[in-house]
Amino acid sequence: MAADTRVDVLRRLPLLARLLKSRAFQPALMLLTLFVFTLAILTGWFGTPAGSRNFGIVFVWIVWWALLIVILVPFFGRLWCMICPIPAPGEWLQRRGIIRRAPGKLRSLHRRWDRRLKNMWLQNFGFLTIATFSAIILTRPNISAWVLFGFIVLAIVLSLIFDNRVFCRYVCPVGGFIGLYAMMAPIELRARDCAACKAHRTKDCVTGSAAGYGCPWMVYPGNLQRNTYCGLCMECLKTCPKDNITIRVRPVGADLLVMKEHRLDEAYKAFIMLACALLYSVVLLGPWGWLKDAANMESLPAWAAYAAAFWGINLLVLPGMFGGVTIIARFAAKQTAPLRQLFIDYAYALVPLGLAAWIAFSLGFVFANGSYALSVISDPFGWGWNLFGTAELSWTPILPGAVNLLQMGVLTGGLLFGINVIHRVAAHHSPGRALHATLPFAGLLTTLTLVFLWLYLG
Repeated sequence: MAADTRVDVLRRLPLLARLLKSRAFQPALMLLTLFVFTLAILTGWFGTPAGSRNFGIVFVWIVWWALLIVILVPFFGRLWCMICPIPAPGEWLQRRGIIRRAPGKLRSLHRRWDRRLKNMWLQNFGFLTIATFSAIILTRPNISAWVLFGFIVLAIVLSLIFDNRVFCRYVCPVGGFIGLYAMMAPIELRARDCAACKAHRTKDCVTGSAAGYGCPWMVYPGNLQRNTYCGLCMECLKTCPKDNITIRVRPVGADLLVMKEHRLDEAYKAFIMLACALLYSVVLLGPWGWLKDAANMESLPAWAAYAAAFWGINLLVLPGMFGGVTIIARFAAKQTAPLRQLFIDYAYALVPLGLAAWIAFSLGFVFANGSYALSVISDPFGWGWNLFGTAELSWTPILPGAVNLLQMGVLTGGLLFGINVIHRVAAHHSPGRALHATLPFAGLLTTLTLVFLWLYLG
């Protein structure tokens, strides 16, 4: 779809534009989420060890996770990054203030981030590390609190050493997969006229001005083509003197086909996210109690074997299977592009299926356990409080009869979208034989989807 058919939201909603340009709007939301984040840490340290009664466990790993993966990322891309509390203290220390645009340079040691680390690899390995211990982190409030506290300390330290949001761009394990799945979102922040950006010499969106800071995500809005690394902080909207930055509604998944920006680190993020969704479902929903015990570190040797298998499946088995199918598809379609490039390009078809798998997994988890939030909000520490009169409400599954239908619909949609991406990538590389390349991948994606459905539906 051509760019001029996309809807310019800020021209249609000028009140929203004024709100987003306000220097107080984003900090106000970040202060709110920082309060909730701090409460989650404190309840993890000082509250009840029972996960189902602890605010930190329920509101981070059930409520926040559901909002993030089911609503915020699919519909609004990196909107969470706009209000995330983790980088807030470090960023405010850098800027020497919260709302006012302080004059002068950012306060840091101004070190340069290593060029070799300007990618998603740290985020990939960070996510895998967290995921390996997830059975413990998600059920033990004190450990969960220390992990959250570690994130915020690391973000502050990096903000004192490097300018801008190095933590968010290159380190944050959550930010990595949000960036990947933000490519599916139906909204985008873009320049209205890229030629106007090119002609504008001062580049206020990069260098900053009296109205705001240069992009803390270290991107240039004038040639931005994907959502992956734009944190929707709106600094460019505030600083652009040409009123050339806007938010648009666009076709779902449009970024997946910007093939000149496809990268191996992002392709591996797609493998990791899909494999983790599958492995989480196997461990938590499968009938193998011994596997759940191993993930919960009941025995160190068993957990070590589990961890080795977990990393192997993520980094070797699934990419290896996909590589084999890529070889078959390349031969079937008589494609001449390098195998490495085909492997990377086709891997982006796993983004819609992976997002669908995480939504399906989260729906089952949240609908089964979401009612805990009503009681925990009244007694966040588990100390016998009843702040809002809901502490005594009993656990009740939400819409148990509808969950499986929703999971089936979401996974089917992700499968069909993924196959469509495969076909369009194949048409780019071999216009006359796209179907020949599509069929082997369609078989793999369908098989993976059937495994998910078997786990969820029985």
